[in-house]
Amino acid sequence: MKSIAGKTVLLTGASGGIGTFITRALVIEKATVVAVSRSQRKLNDICTEVTALGGKAIGIPFDISQVAELPNLIQQINQVVGQIDILINNAAIEKYRPFHLYTLQDIQSTLTTNLVASMELTRLVLPSMLAHNSGHIVNIASGSGKKGMPYNSIYSASKAGLIMWTDALRQELADTNIGVSVVCPGYTAAGMFSALGVPAPSLARVAPPEEVAIAVLNAIKKNQAEVLLDGLIAKLLFSNFQLFPQFGDFLYKLLGMTKLNKISAEQQMRSSD
Repeated sequence: MKSIAGKTVLLTGASGGIGTFITRALVIEKATVVAVSRSQRKLNDICTEVTALGGKAIGIPFDISQVAELPNLIQQINQVVGQIDILINNAAIEKYRPFHLYTLQDIQSTLTTNLVASMELTRLVLPSMLAHNSGHIVNIASGSGKKGMPYNSIYSASKAGLIMWTDALRQELADTNIGVSVVCPGYTAAGMFSALGVPAPSLARVAPPEEVAIAVLNAIKKNQAEVLLDGLIAKLLFSNFQLFPQFGDFLYKLLGMTKLNKISAEQQMRSSD
């Protein structure tokens, strides 16, 4: 899909974090954005901003973790704007905890929001894309799906699942004109660690959220299978982690990532008390 202009894009998690930056980038490309988020107020803010830019965005407040209700969301969108040309599964939740302190609800809500909802939305929009033999699906994963992050294990599991499912789906659709991409940001200035006030590891690169948005656009236009925001070095490291898992463990500890995640878990648990 070389051009996004005139396309209708369903974007989840549109009103917070990197979602707002993806929304702005899509509007600049002259796409119509169907912005989905739980917060009506934040959706109103981003839609007002889009209108001021001369673009078009439609805000629909919806909790995508309610997966049984997702057919109603798709029906509502189809009635308002017609066919969905591009689906960007961006919504996610993240809870830092020692694993034994997660509740069953924590596990279920994280996996449902980060993985199951993306699968179900894709299942619902694919028949129309296949009928038109056109479309693109982008899943926003994470470097945490490439190498498990201590004290963030459920999030890591959900993102690893997203990466593998994207890989399998892309192969299924290889003989169609439907593209499937996964984008894996590392540390970003709009990430959870930033919201908690915890600094990134000293040697880690913190990407501006605008860079993530540009990566999403390029993934669609160039039909890229997988995008790692930290480029070749990250790819080489993650490849080595697969061959030598204990080397990855050692490096994460050396870089202070394990310690910082433990601090994040302590701060997040304190703030939820």
